[in-house]
Amino acid sequence: MAPPIKRISADLPALFDTQFDAIIDVRSPAEFADDHVPGAINLPVLDNQQRAEIGTIYKQIDPFTAKRAGAAMVAANIATHLQTVLKDKPRDWRPLVYCWRGGQRSGAMAQIFSDIGWHCSLIDGGYKAYRRAVLDGLTHLPPQLTLVVLSGQTGTAKTHILRSAREQGAKVIDLEGIAHHRGSLLGSEPGTPQPSQRLFESRLCQNLHKCPPTQPVFVEAESNKIGNIHVPPAMWAAMLQAPRMRVSAPLPSRVAFLQRDYAHMIDNPDGIMPLLAGLKHRYGAFQLGVWQDMIHRADWDALITSLLETHYDPSYERSGNARQADAHKYLTATTLDADDISRMADEMIATFPTT
Repeated sequence: MAPPIKRISADLPALFDTQFDAIIDVRSPAEFADDHVPGAINLPVLDNQQRAEIGTIYKQIDPFTAKRAGAAMVAANIATHLQTVLKDKPRDWRPLVYCWRGGQRSGAMAQIFSDIGWHCSLIDGGYKAYRRAVLDGLTHLPPQLTLVVLSGQTGTAKTHILRSAREQGAKVIDLEGIAHHRGSLLGSEPGTPQPSQRLFESRLCQNLHKCPPTQPVFVEAESNKIGNIHVPPAMWAAMLQAPRMRVSAPLPSRVAFLQRDYAHMIDNPDGIMPLLAGLKHRYGAFQLGVWQDMIHRADWDALITSLLETHYDPSYERSGNARQADAHKYLTATTLDADDISRMADEMIATFPTT
């Protein structure tokens, strides 16, 4: 007898800390790219073109013809997955499957899995139920956390301090890492596009679920937009209310650190001016010409110093992130090398011990 197909609710702790051997998203690649359960793999039962074709048949001919054509495509695609990706899965393999609403697409794959003998589960309500749970988590989780915000001017190694703290066991939410962007005009990551807003929110929600309310959770001060990604309102509000530590560093150390941290841009200088062009309306053509000349001469010390003094530091001081913290909540950098960053991470953790 085939094992029964089990339906589970879209319970985020269970999904994020799953006991399943695989989470399979059977939606189209386009749907998967827009958002999915973290850790899921995409084994579509209809690809992008097929999904569009079935939709056209449904509207222009009739539902029966669309379902018949769709069933043939679904059967062929599942057969391909069984002959390739899934061909070596053992008898006791336990997958979790979902589609848009938890209906026909996931049900078709789950039935075949069950007939094979695999114990298969479905997300009741599919991706739509999961998405509602994510939105609920993004609203209710941030106010429950003990957030601590690390602020400081550009080039003070805030992200590196937080990552060092995480290596030492501290809880850290790396918003820039999740967003694949450094949060500034020159902050795009080479070869790594930003996720969609929904996928960012899924990954953020997963991170929030890993943070116990009684333990300090460190996060970098950001604006409410990181590249093209918006920080969800409840998270942004919690960050504004959180205690802060402010890191400061000598200008020469910041310049040297930024040369190391943005080596990918120095190695490809032709990509810098197109990004700086967005500042023309603020600083004018003459200033952009000065920066362009520095780039041509590969005078990186002068360029970075000028960008900090002309744009980044004044912008920071105008922002809410420049709000002063209490006197005992400061970090003072020296060289911003690896040892200095590790030292500041230690000091930050010691200032906000676990309760």
